[in-house]
Amino acid sequence: MSPSSSDLDPRARAWFATRTSTWQDWPVADVVAAKGDYRVAVVIPARDEEQTIADVVTQIHRDLVAAVPLVDELVVMDSLSTDHTAEVAAEAGAVVHSVAEVRPDLGVRRGKGEALWKSLFVTSADLLVFIDADLTDWGPHFVTGLVGPLLAAEATLLVKGFYDRQLDVGEGVAAEGGRVTELVARPWLALNRPELSTVVQPLAGEWAVRRSHLERLSIPVGYGIEIATLVDTADTAGVDAIAQVDLGRRGHRHQNLHDLGAMAYEVLAVAERRNGRVPGSELGVMPAITRERTWQLRTVDLTERPPAVES
Repeated sequence: MSPSSSDLDPRARAWFATRTSTWQDWPVADVVAAKGDYRVAVVIPARDEEQTIADVVTQIHRDLVAAVPLVDELVVMDSLSTDHTAEVAAEAGAVVHSVAEVRPDLGVRRGKGEALWKSLFVTSADLLVFIDADLTDWGPHFVTGLVGPLLAAEATLLVKGFYDRQLDVGEGVAAEGGRVTELVARPWLALNRPELSTVVQPLAGEWAVRRSHLERLSIPVGYGIEIATLVDTADTAGVDAIAQVDLGRRGHRHQNLHDLGAMAYEVLAVAERRNGRVPGSELGVMPAITRERTWQLRTVDLTERPPAVES
């Protein structure tokens, strides 16, 4: 007997039907009109992204800072770049902070989660929108689409984006989901949090959240931040505190398979911590073996930062 939509977890089916929208549902004029006294920050974590960061910052500044009064803070969190990312971002109109210089008393870690956690100490906005720095096929509607559901309902705490990912396959471009998303994150959710099984892209780098919520969550310092915030929000506030928005399509730089193996290791470790399985060490090791039978060891930082309100 073949499965049908009725075989979905009923909570997941109901959630998808009521909590999924598209970016066209949130036109910029309506979002600006709904903003009221809320302050909005766009935060862009970046490490060695001098080739793409200017375009990302420029489009947001032009359309959502200069043209309309939506984005109050446009911040780039420079995550220990070795190129000119910080200078390029500042010239394009962003306020740039180095993770090493934000709360140096707390030390510094490499990783996306670290950059987003430290952004809580240099922004003051009520609503935070996170946008990746390596985007090549996207638009400022990512921001309006993500912030719209937060402005529409106070009970919404977290908004996840999803999109067709434009993958360069050598002979053209194909649209598909991320490999770690489809092979690791979504299967884990279907097994362990079936009410979240209809979240299309749980690891999407484009998402929005209320500061008052995020600053009370534990934050993994690396790539585990997206699945951690998703699961923790559902566990503490229920699935109806989460919404998702179809942002259309997205192009960006893709990582090699060994890098994705380390990312998958981290995502699983962070997720399993939410199941009560605590790693034996804050530093994990992901081994890879080459065709020459030599080992390549990738270390994975499994540290989690405490809620920012406690730091």
